[in-house]
Amino acid sequence: MALKPKSVDEYIAAFPKEVQAILQEIRATIKEAAPDAAETISYDMPTFNLNGKYLIYFAGWKKHVALYPIDEKILTAFSEELAGYKGTKGSVHFPLNKPMPLNLIRKIVALRVAGNMH
Repeated sequence: MALKPKSVDEYIAAFPKEVQAILQEIRATIKEAAPDAAETISYDMPTFNLNGKYLIYFAGWKKHVALYPIDEKILTAFSEELAGYKGTKGSVHFPLNKPMPLNLIRKIVALRVAGNMH
């Protein structure tokens, strides 16, 4: 991305059309699971904040979409469902050439919301 995005819409618009559709699906899934979360851009990525704290980030890459942060609690709770996905410390990568696991994303966000309420 040449320019730093100022909004989630701007961020998504910088991707090819087919990737835009996937990013919009993920965005809608996060909004559904965390309706009180506020959208913003942080670290040049779409970010959702809740109760003044970051809740979840997502980012589009060349071959995958990454979801951050993925912590030990999430890895333990969804170990079987996450087993088929790669990631880095603190993230999980969902390949663009496979269907997005929207139900899993919804459950991850719901767990993040529950942890954010304290």
